[in-house]
Amino acid sequence: MSAQLSSSLKGMSIVTLDDLSVPQLNDLILKALYIDGHRKEVAHTCDGRVLATLFYEPSTRTRLSFETAMLRLGGQVIGFAGASQSSAAKGETIADTLKTVSNYVDVVAMRHPKEGAALVASQAVDTPVINAGDGGHMHPTQTLADISTIFNRFGRLDNLTVGLCGDLTFGRTVHSLIETLCRFGNINFVLISPDELRTPQYVLDRINDTPSCSYVEVRDMTEVIGDLDVLYMTRVQQERFFNEDDYLRLRDTYILDMEKLSAGKESLAVLHPLPRVNEIAVDVDDDPRAAYFEQVKNGMLMRMALQCSVIGDELPGYDADKMEEEVNN
Repeated sequence: MSAQLSSSLKGMSIVTLDDLSVPQLNDLILKALYIDGHRKEVAHTCDGRVLATLFYEPSTRTRLSFETAMLRLGGQVIGFAGASQSSAAKGETIADTLKTVSNYVDVVAMRHPKEGAALVASQAVDTPVINAGDGGHMHPTQTLADISTIFNRFGRLDNLTVGLCGDLTFGRTVHSLIETLCRFGNINFVLISPDELRTPQYVLDRINDTPSCSYVEVRDMTEVIGDLDVLYMTRVQQERFFNEDDYLRLRDTYILDMEKLSAGKESLAVLHPLPRVNEIAVDVDDDPRAAYFEQVKNGMLMRMALQCSVIGDELPGYDADKMEEEVNN
């Protein structure tokens, strides 16, 4: 982890993690670690602040995580949990909704089914907008949860072999994670999917454009699981399919159970953005290699770190240099 101090995120919108420098990403990880160990000290960091959660498509974990993050920082929350509950049902544009809501709040978290919606929102207002997922494009705060979990397990975000398994075509979490890990370098990606759900070319191009990173594409999880440091499982997303028959045919292609997991390293970390359907057997939950519920906690902590940073509220007692020294020791 770099000792270079990050520049302030105050006032910034986060549409993709490309909006953040590597030192800024490192600083968010350190802030999340600090928050986890100093819950009472940070409980009033955002007193008087208000978060708007504008979720135009269904979500449980992400919306509740954003809301809990702000509540744990001492702020409050307004918003809606579906387009039918907003003026979008009357035909209001995203830009007009944001121009209205920005008068009420200090920060906005928005999820939308259309790619590019978060960028449109961020350009409409000066209030910081955090992309909580836009279609099949990007999901930056899930990636913050992912890299935080990987860092907590391995103490680094480079020199790793990372397997990504399942729906690599529509999985926005996969695309975000690959592109972000490429920035840390020295990652060998193992892309495990059926031909119908292969990784998009623009994501492969990102790997190819990073000299220290490489990838292989395979169909069989069992032949590569023993080589992996991280296995990132994904569900086949029914809502992304136009053809029900294709979904039913592909949904059970990859199921991680204890028999398959037995071939993995003892240090393997199994991640999943959730919700799962049946791609990870329930008995895997008790294995120490299962890290997906850690991701849930880490996602909340990283959203706490991100929200107070873009608002510009400093965490009481936080010192980046001291935290880095603690982590390195």
